[in-house]
Amino acid sequence: MAIIDDLPTGGRLRYALGVSESSSADGEKARRTGDTGNSAGAGEPQSARDGGESEEPVDAGRSPDGQAAENGPDVVIPLEPVDAEPNGRRSGARLRAGQLSALMSAANQRRDLIGVIRKARENLPGDPAFGDPLSVSGPGGPQAVARAADKLVGDSPSAAKEIGLGALQVWQAMLERVGRGKGSEPITVMFTDLVSFSRWSLTAGDEATLDFLRRVATAIEPPIVDRGGRVIKRMGDGVMAVFLSPDAAVRAAIAAKRQLTALDVPNYRPQMRIGLHTGSPREIGGDWLGVDVTIAARVMEAGGNGNTMISQTTLDALRPETLDDLGCTVKPYRRGLFAAPLSGVPEDLKIFRLDGI
Repeated sequence: MAIIDDLPTGGRLRYALGVSESSSADGEKARRTGDTGNSAGAGEPQSARDGGESEEPVDAGRSPDGQAAENGPDVVIPLEPVDAEPNGRRSGARLRAGQLSALMSAANQRRDLIGVIRKARENLPGDPAFGDPLSVSGPGGPQAVARAADKLVGDSPSAAKEIGLGALQVWQAMLERVGRGKGSEPITVMFTDLVSFSRWSLTAGDEATLDFLRRVATAIEPPIVDRGGRVIKRMGDGVMAVFLSPDAAVRAAIAAKRQLTALDVPNYRPQMRIGLHTGSPREIGGDWLGVDVTIAARVMEAGGNGNTMISQTTLDALRPETLDDLGCTVKPYRRGLFAAPLSGVPEDLKIFRLDGI
């Protein structure tokens, strides 16, 4: 007799009944012997051979009188615990869940589906290329979420990633000012730069330089913000700012220069050159890019030793009363005989210097 231990308890079990301890070879031998002995009565029903009387079916392992057969099985082998799965779940349900997960994973990586979603993003508001390193740099809710999501899902393309970027693209478009930063509305760009600052900082040292730059920021940035401007980035001793109004940009430039001259610095006289240009740059990822940004930087370079320069485009966009209110006049910029031409500036663009500051 065989004994099976360590069976799970507390649940119903399925059993294999009629299991014999005899080997398969013994069973085959007995079957052949039985076939030989009954060959004469082959084809006749058992009832006919035994006198026509029918019998009740006999259970395997039991005699006709209901008693256990002499050679019947005395081993009961549990094959499968019925209630082994928690909550009555079966392996079939688990298999279906696994199949669904595999199908979703395969669909998420299909290139044709990813291409369709990317194509659909072109019809959504905002930047359809949102998600690349350039578009998600800088401050902002959508940019921060996109950077965090990229660390989680990685660089591999997927349908779910494209859907998420599409939602962030729309979110960014809703937060942006309508019509601004799309390359279709006028924006005035300002660049500033301190004259001879690098030469002075070499002898002043890091501590004195840092202290001075903090004082410069306190002097020039509030006039920019108070007049509706926005500081986009700080570049050492200079800043880049944008304005929705060219008049506000000119007023901010003059106010910033006047406050800067009030700073007292040992062995250095603070002077700042400023360049203003009005165009249609594009705002991408918290920065402003485009040809007009480059032109504004080159207009500033024409400022030499502390002049405020504006392009013809900005001058034409000013209200007539703005310069009169500020007590300023304009003079055309003429490049010096030995000065190198400004690169990145259209040949027909005229530059003017603001006097009377």
